[in-house]
Amino acid sequence: MIVKDITPFKGAMLCIELAGGALAQEMKIYIHRDIIAECGVSRGMEITEEEADRLIYKNDLRRARERALYLLESSEHSYVMLYDKLEKNYSEDICRQVCDRMAEMGLINDRRFAEKLCRQLFERKKLGKYRVRQEMRMKGLPDELIAQVMEEFAEEDDPFARLEELVEKKYERYLTDRKGVNKVKNALARMGYSYGEINDVLDLYDLDFDD
Repeated sequence: MIVKDITPFKGAMLCIELAGGALAQEMKIYIHRDIIAECGVSRGMEITEEEADRLIYKNDLRRARERALYLLESSEHSYVMLYDKLEKNYSEDICRQVCDRMAEMGLINDRRFAEKLCRQLFERKKLGKYRVRQEMRMKGLPDELIAQVMEEFAEEDDPFARLEELVEKKYERYLTDRKGVNKVKNALARMGYSYGEINDVLDLYDLDFDD
């Protein structure tokens, strides 16, 4: 194929017009100017279809890296979270390369992410351990890492005190009849607390209602 022309497109993107090839037809590809300069592409030169594919691949890889950096500026991600977002627009190979590079640069770190998320779910959202484990799995974290981080957090955590504070601040006003008590128990169970934990805290309240 012959590079028929190279013209500006949008921003730093240039349009390369190619003529010839197996189908003997013209085609256009849109490549960042830095990649064009790096590969020494110029008007009138001859390139193979494989070389054109490599230009497109390099351009996609660059765009995926830029997208990853943009995503990481706004919030921290696990490896799987970042991969899943990139996979919507890029090939598996490119997603893997970009995520590996972000990990090498320290921009993603599953251990750091898991520790931060674990503490946030327990301390800020006041969730129970079953819900915390579920939420961490949904972020793409492996079970082994989740178990390690939760075990480490448990060494400094007092689940009874956390649940007691949660009931006092948010649910105590509903503990006026059996219906209210059941409503509170179900709400706390959905937050990841066991009924054993819930009953231990509710034993602090006078819940002997007349039938």
